[in-house]
Amino acid sequence: MTKPLRQASPRPGIQVLARAASILRALEGEADGLSLGQLATRLSLPRSTVQRIVSALQDEQFLVAAGPRSRVKLGPAILRLANSNSNDTLAIVRPMLENLSRTLNETVDLSVVEGECAVFVHQTPGKHRLRTVSAIGEEFPLHCTACGKALLAALPSDRQEAILNAPLEAYTDQTTTNAATLKKELAKIRKTAIAFDIEEHTDGICAVGTGFIDANGRAFAISIPTPVKRFQRDKSLHQRELLKCRIRIISALDPTTVPAPEL
Repeated sequence: MTKPLRQASPRPGIQVLARAASILRALEGEADGLSLGQLATRLSLPRSTVQRIVSALQDEQFLVAAGPRSRVKLGPAILRLANSNSNDTLAIVRPMLENLSRTLNETVDLSVVEGECAVFVHQTPGKHRLRTVSAIGEEFPLHCTACGKALLAALPSDRQEAILNAPLEAYTDQTTTNAATLKKELAKIRKTAIAFDIEEHTDGICAVGTGFIDANGRAFAISIPTPVKRFQRDKSLHQRELLKCRIRIISALDPTTVPAPEL
């Protein structure tokens, strides 16, 4: 009697890669991250296996810590890989951001939406001694930052509703947490292409931002954060130069597009 052939087990290296991929997929859209126990339960894997693979992914910055209880979330290396495959948007935009930073002598940030947050994917630091600098991969709320509101204004209405109808945290006395008020502000941002943060996220820091869509339909935001005193002095200049930069970027990404006129 012929014995049935046994199906070959996946080679150990391939199995580890498959499990690492499943961990990364499980964390997609989880802005607050997941614990090792949650990952183990969701993927039906031993906790020790999850811990070993998570540790290796953290070493390569594919995952980062997300608070207490061993929670982890997607890290900056994932963002860099995603952006490198985004029709080279960053390569096209970077020189224009650097030029904007030189023109204004201010920090210029580029961000995208990840989950319910704005995440920095590039930064050109300003030259002032007093300046704002944040790490690539750092997350910021959408409802009370210039970059976040510019991104939020570009999202589909159903996703906007879901974000605005969730509890919104007040970071300072200036933070708006009323959904109706924010919807009116987003409508204005869509008309003017300009978003503001007037000490709404951090006391003493203001920002102006604008958004654009790349060839793959992904929303990006450019923002210029400054201490409140310089913001009050240079607000009009920053707004004007930011809109010029936006027009150059849109034209570079799609020469057939005619951007809205400058304010």
